[in-house]
Amino acid sequence: MISYEIFFGTIILCVILCAGSLSIKGMVLAQTNWWYALPLFPMAVTFFIAMLAETNRAPFDLPEAEAEIVAGYNIEYSSMTFALFFLGEYGSMYFLSAMFAYMFLGGWLPPLLLAGLLPGSVWFILKTSVINFMFIFVRANFPRYRYDQLMAAGWKLFLPFTFAFLIFVVYAIQLGKGYFDKESVQFAADYVQPYLLNAPTLKHV
Repeated sequence: MISYEIFFGTIILCVILCAGSLSIKGMVLAQTNWWYALPLFPMAVTFFIAMLAETNRAPFDLPEAEAEIVAGYNIEYSSMTFALFFLGEYGSMYFLSAMFAYMFLGGWLPPLLLAGLLPGSVWFILKTSVINFMFIFVRANFPRYRYDQLMAAGWKLFLPFTFAFLIFVVYAIQLGKGYFDKESVQFAADYVQPYLLNAPTLKHV
């Protein structure tokens, strides 16, 4: 559904702007001093929520919820066709977990206090495994959302929030480089700020 894929891409754009590079290696090396999970913590949480929706994992396992009593394809398929469903699901989980590790947890870079203790490949596997554990933890602890609740959250809450944070990141980078003059800052105060303050919020449905 496009409701969560738009802000999914907006979060990636935030990381690209902070790293100043489109390559995975550039993103990782830009996190040498601190991981982006700290300064971009709201984006990291929102990205994880988008990962749950993208992989159809609980609480956003909506295709399975269509036949909730018999758990959908869990009943209709068996043997290797059943295994292929879960291979695809867990493969996408591991791929997005690796993507999260690259973008927010420094990829193969170790924590500063533990530098040199383990090789980079081991750190990367550990980080990916932690994110995979979070998939299982969320599945076991949160109830399922309805279609309208997921779409409302995507359009009314996460999309305005990620756009607002993207504007904040752009201005923070440009102000840090000294690129903005008084007219640019005044334009943001007159036009951008009122829009963000009046952005719609998610109501309980």
